[in-house]
Amino acid sequence: MRAEGQAHVEKINAALALVRKFLDWDKALRRLDELNARVEDPTLWDDPKAAEEVMRERRRLDGAISTVNEISQEVADAVEFVEMGEAEDDEEVIAEGLATLAKLEERAEKDKIEALLAGEADGNDTYLEIHAGAGGTESQDWAEMLLRMYQRWAEQRGYKVSMVEYQAGDQAGIKSATLLLKGENAYGYAKTESGVHRLVRISPYDSAAKRHTSFSSVWVYPVIDDNIDIAINESDLKIDTYRASGAGGQHVNTTDSAVRITHIPSGIVVASQNDRSQHKNRAEAMSMLKARLYEEELRKREEAAMDEHASKSEIGWGSQIRSYVLQPYQMVKDLRTGVTSSAPSDVLDGALDPFMAAALSQRVTGEKVDVEDVD
Repeated sequence: MRAEGQAHVEKINAALALVRKFLDWDKALRRLDELNARVEDPTLWDDPKAAEEVMRERRRLDGAISTVNEISQEVADAVEFVEMGEAEDDEEVIAEGLATLAKLEERAEKDKIEALLAGEADGNDTYLEIHAGAGGTESQDWAEMLLRMYQRWAEQRGYKVSMVEYQAGDQAGIKSATLLLKGENAYGYAKTESGVHRLVRISPYDSAAKRHTSFSSVWVYPVIDDNIDIAINESDLKIDTYRASGAGGQHVNTTDSAVRITHIPSGIVVASQNDRSQHKNRAEAMSMLKARLYEEELRKREEAAMDEHASKSEIGWGSQIRSYVLQPYQMVKDLRTGVTSSAPSDVLDGALDPFMAAALSQRVTGEKVDVEDVD
């Protein structure tokens, strides 16, 4: 078969192999058989909550397994079609077969990501916090650039974006901000962005036009529902109120309606100023705290389940995950996966999906992907 067709087949097979590895294929097949048997049990719905969990797991497994099997069969059919065209020297048949393989490659990549978003909280809405690092105006301006980048990314995906907390910088930018992103798989995608982001550029605030390096941290954690019980002792909390602030005078309040909660045992700090009601802001902050504690538990579970080399490269607030270089050359590089882009302006405008997809894949393989430029 021609090189073009062979390249499509190799990429499709790589995507399907990743899904099989993620599912633990043989185990998944046995589990689906068990779930199908349970669905046939007339006593299943005696416990509606447990039944819903069974049905949810069955739909997920059945969908993923069926998709892999369907694509595998369609690839085999398309390859046979191309080879038939080549044997008969029929360019029209060959072109049709190659076009089918190209479409199957796109489908396999899309379905691969959907299969990887099968974690316990991946389908949930998410909070996304941004904190400027040391460096004053430089890092605060960088933090605001990241805030805009994530707002653009979320809007491009059709997510609803709300500003939960906002602390303006001393001269420009922000000290910190928290976004609430609502939409399908918001946490599943955004969770790969937790870590330290590094910017290298000629500073617009330096009259000598010197190159500066700035750092900002991103932390992502899922919104949790009432079905998840997180026990918090009031004695473990330090609660402060303060006057809300906002960009351009928005959401500024003249009363101490904003609420900051510090969870003393863990050191986690959350804040909300989205509402003029202190009571509502306190409730929002408590929800955020529970979400942070839940995310911490998910992180520990994932770290324990992953191979040591993968967990060390992926997990941790202090890990630098991506560099954005604007001078002396133009490049964004993900330090975990090796994926690069030579169009940082596009990335800062929200073109983050290739980086997220590669990071999700790496969580399964523990290896850097072989894609070097996403442009």
